Amino acid sequence: MSVDQITYLVFGIVLVLALVFDLGLLSKKGQTVSIKQALYQTFFWVGLALAFFVFVWVEKGQGLALEYLSAYLMEWSLSIDNIFVFILIFSAFSVKEKNYGRVLLIGILMAIVFRIIFITVGVALVERFHWILYVFGVFLLYTGYKMFSAGDEEEFNPQESGVYKFMKKFLPLVPHDGEGRFVVRENGKPAYTTLFVVVIMLAAIDLVFALDSIPAVMGISRDKLVIYTSNIFAVLGLRSLFFLLRGAVTKFDYLQQGIAIVLVFIGLKMLTEHWINQWVSKPVQVFISLGVIMVCISGSIFYSIFINRKGVPPDINDKSIS
Repeated sequence: MSVDQITYLVFGIVLVLALVFDLGLLSKKGQTVSIKQALYQTFFWVGLALAFFVFVWVEKGQGLALEYLSAYLMEWSLSIDNIFVFILIFSAFSVKEKNYGRVLLIGILMAIVFRIIFITVGVALVERFHWILYVFGVFLLYTGYKMFSAGDEEEFNPQESGVYKFMKKFLPLVPHDGEGRFVVRENGKPAYTTLFVVVIMLAAIDLVFALDSIPAVMGISRDKLVIYTSNIFAVLGLRSLFFLLRGAVTKFDYLQQGIAIVLVFIGLKMLTEHWINQWVSKPVQVFISLGVIMVCISGSIFYSIFINRKGVPPDINDKSIS
C-alpha cells in the first residue's frame, strides 16, 4: 500500500470515527447547544484537523503539510463568512433553535458530497487544461474586488434567492416546520416543510461559496489530498463554529475585506506563477502564502473588534444561548 493510499485510509477512518463521536456523544437530537458545548465541539474539529496536519508532516513531509495548513486556514476563514449567510437563512425561515443542529448536520453532509464532486471535476479539468488556472486566477481577482467593495445594501435575502424560487415553483411547500419533520402530508399528498427548504439552501449556498474557495485552495496547492482534506475538515467544523459564533459573527465587519485581500493575493499568484517559480522556491512560496493568510484573517478580525462600523445587522438571538 502506497503512502497516498495509507493517508487517504487514515483520513477516512478518522472522519468516520469523528462523525460517530460527534453525533453520539457531543450532539443530542432536539437539544439546544450552549456556548460551552459549541466551544468543545470546535476544539474537537480544529484539533482533529491539526492532528491530521501533524500526520501529513510525518508521512508526506513539511512542504505538503504546510500547504494543507494554509488551505485549511483559508477554508476555515471562508467558513466564518458562510455562517453569516446561514444566520440569515435561519432567520428568514424562522427555524426553531432546537432544530438548528439537525438541519445544519444534514445540510453540511450534503454540501460535502457536492464539494467532492466539484473538486473532482475541477482537478480533472486542470490536469487536462492547465490554462484553466489562469481563468481561476482572474475569477479570484474579480471576486476579491467585489467582496472588498461590497456594501451593506447588497445583503443576501434568502427568500429572493434563485434556489428558493426554484423550489417554490416546482415543489409543494408549506409555511411551517412540520413539528421538526422535513416532509408532511397535506390533503393526502406529500409537502415539504421550511426545514427541508433550509437544508437544501444550506447545501446550495455552500456550493456557491465553493466557487470561490476551491479555486483559492488550488492556488495554494495542486495536491489532491490537500484540496480534499482541507475542504472537508473545514466544512465539518461549520456546525460547531455556527453555534460558537452566531452571536458574534455579525461583529466581524471587516472579515470580508480580509478574505478579499487573500483571494486577490492568491489570484495574482496563480496568474504570475510561471515567473514566481523562476525566482522563489516552492517552500518559500508556501511560507509566504501561510503568512499572508494568517495576517489578513487575524488582522481583519482584530480590526473589527476595535473599530465599529455602522449598519451592522442585528443578531437573530438577543437572548442568552448558554
